[in-house]
Amino acid sequence: MKFDIIYHKLEELYGEQLCAVDKFKTPYKVLISCIISLRTKDEVTELASKRLFKVAPAAQNMIKLTSDEISRLIYPAGFYRRKGKQILNISKILVEKYNGIPPDNIEALLKLPGVGRKTANLVLSAGFGKNAICVDTHVHRISNRTGIINTKTPEETEYKLMENLSKKYWKEINHLMVLHGKAICTPISPKCSQCVLNNICEKIDVTKSR
Repeated sequence: MKFDIIYHKLEELYGEQLCAVDKFKTPYKVLISCIISLRTKDEVTELASKRLFKVAPAAQNMIKLTSDEISRLIYPAGFYRRKGKQILNISKILVEKYNGIPPDNIEALLKLPGVGRKTANLVLSAGFGKNAICVDTHVHRISNRTGIINTKTPEETEYKLMENLSKKYWKEINHLMVLHGKAICTPISPKCSQCVLNNICEKIDVTKSR
């Protein structure tokens, strides 16, 4: 299958590298760092998360802070004030309902304020080690660009990949495609001449490349 080739080529290239969120192993830290990461560069996410977790490594610690204190700790993450309020709100819910630990099923995760499918699936895969496909813009773009699937939205991509791919690939898809999307398979003018997938990629909707 074409995806087997793609997966193994990307794993060989990026298998030892970690995305910012992947460095925080507990479900709670994965959840909070994923919230911080939205509209924020990886390097900023990592530093902001480390500052926050040094003060509040668990939900029980987080609820002792104010939203302003949380916002200051995660600055300059994008929308840091809004995220400060969200992090405090979610932490309070987790302490009240789940003993401070995020639930390990997508239905309950999606009920947390501001948590969408991408974040929920990342908590399941990176936090709990469960088979789940986290689809962000990179996974959606690369999956369609290479011709693995043909979908219009990230949610469609998630379900189509789940339908067609062996579960052994699910957890690592996001990790590998995010790194490739940032380094080579960029949204505009991808570096096709440097890409390990150049010979098998269908380059769908690519009008200009390097």
